[in-house]
Amino acid sequence: MSNKVLKFCVAAAIVLAGYIYINPDFKGEPKIPENPPIDASTEMSRIDYFSSHGWEVEEISSKDITIPLTFSGEYEKYAALQDKQGMPLREYAGKSGKIYTYEVQNYSPDERKILAELLVCNEIIVASMVYSEDGGSLSLAVS
Repeated sequence: MSNKVLKFCVAAAIVLAGYIYINPDFKGEPKIPENPPIDASTEMSRIDYFSSHGWEVEEISSKDITIPLTFSGEYEKYAALQDKQGMPLREYAGKSGKIYTYEVQNYSPDERKILAELLVCNEIIVASMVYSEDGGSLSLAVS
């Protein structure tokens, strides 16, 4: 093998190793889509978010929470759903926030009560989902 070919192969291997090192798809880490923040500063902006996805909702409660520092079990499944929707939940691990819960007015399969929720930090939506009140036998992405 010539000296030029050997140098080229070594350089290509270094570039490939660097790409694999910095690319989360090769590390088994979830890929979090980057989307612009969604305003949640007012009740109307939160309701408009659901409306923009075809959900008619009415707020029924809210509570302050702290997002776990690490996700496991059910919370990891919740985080994976947020990843698929392009929500930045993972970026807010360990932060304080507020969960707003809504009753869905325009969807009720098998007469089940359907709820929707938003997790809001710093007045932006970091997570959302729609689910059945019976403990989640139905859970859907908002979008």
